[in-house]
Amino acid sequence: MQSSITSSDQPMEAPKQGLPVTIITGFLGSGKTTLLNHILSNQQGLKTAVLVNEFGEIGIDNELVVSTDENMVELNNGCICCTINSDLVDAVYKVMERQDNIDYLVVETTGLADPLPVALTFLGTELRDLTRLDSIVTLVDAANYSLDLFNSDAAFSQIAYGDVIVLNKTDLVNEADLDALEVKIRDIKEGARILRTTKSQVPLPLILSVGLFETDKYFDAAVEHKHEHHDHHEHHEHNSECGHDHDEHDHHNHHDHHHDDHSHHLENDGFTSVSFESDKPLSIRKFQYFLDNQLPENIFRAKGILWFDESPKRHIFHLCGKRFTLDDDEWKGEKKNQLVLIGQNLHKEELLKQIENCVCIPSANKGQGFGK
Repeated sequence: MQSSITSSDQPMEAPKQGLPVTIITGFLGSGKTTLLNHILSNQQGLKTAVLVNEFGEIGIDNELVVSTDENMVELNNGCICCTINSDLVDAVYKVMERQDNIDYLVVETTGLADPLPVALTFLGTELRDLTRLDSIVTLVDAANYSLDLFNSDAAFSQIAYGDVIVLNKTDLVNEADLDALEVKIRDIKEGARILRTTKSQVPLPLILSVGLFETDKYFDAAVEHKHEHHDHHEHHEHNSECGHDHDEHDHHNHHDHHHDDHSHHLENDGFTSVSFESDKPLSIRKFQYFLDNQLPENIFRAKGILWFDESPKRHIFHLCGKRFTLDDDEWKGEKKNQLVLIGQNLHKEELLKQIENCVCIPSANKGQGFGK
């Protein structure tokens, strides 16, 4: 079910800020290979590259395969699968140097790996300016987990650094055991965003963020499917002061992509999107408070173009789990805020009220904010 409080005829437009990267981690048998196959088989119209330790293990459907060489498989939907031999950075360059531009990069860690060194490869090397770490997705085998796994450093790190925890094989476990396992996960990572799945069938808009600003096809498709009209929402003025003393946080990042099959899958699983739009600026301090203290655990993705009272820049916002990025850009037209959040069983009115509380009237002390 598509749910939106505001509507815009114009899709959001923003430049790509580096090749988005998702890291998939999780112990042996958790379902990483099944998830990779799911991604490679459902990316029509998008060119995704998957880096794995051995692509022969994936068992890609032969009908998808166009050509193969020693270290790479090309698929007829534009995706490629490349083996990481010894050096991850070299493998990334090999993919990025191809003639056909890649839209998205997925990297699988080995089952016993701590994902942090892999993440730091994208955050702290020469890849930093070419890529954007979009999300770290951690798969947990609900049927075969053991307390020993939670005592291992690698398993602890996989959960601690995961933006979204995919609790897989839930069809093999009763509800009480699933609830108990979620408690254990949240003991390691407070406020963890946990998705329950079977056979790694994750709605891809919840873990990947391709083409968010270039098109709103996913949202358009959902609207057409439901034939719902968007309600227009009047944004009330807020008379509270706007803070001018808060530095921007560059936590890390965001979002989703789009096809009819995804919209149906999302709707069937109770996922909805909530849209917010305002022609008044946000307070950075208040928006930061919203992200740190009010963002519900059942929101998995968000995207937006944000206008802050304290900054002259146009800010491109991505969020996955609680990781977010804000990339600066120049305004080319009218300043306004556009924000879309995707989650499960959302309290929409309460959520919109909290976001509206971040809106402020430009103060009389204009010019004292950062960047002025």
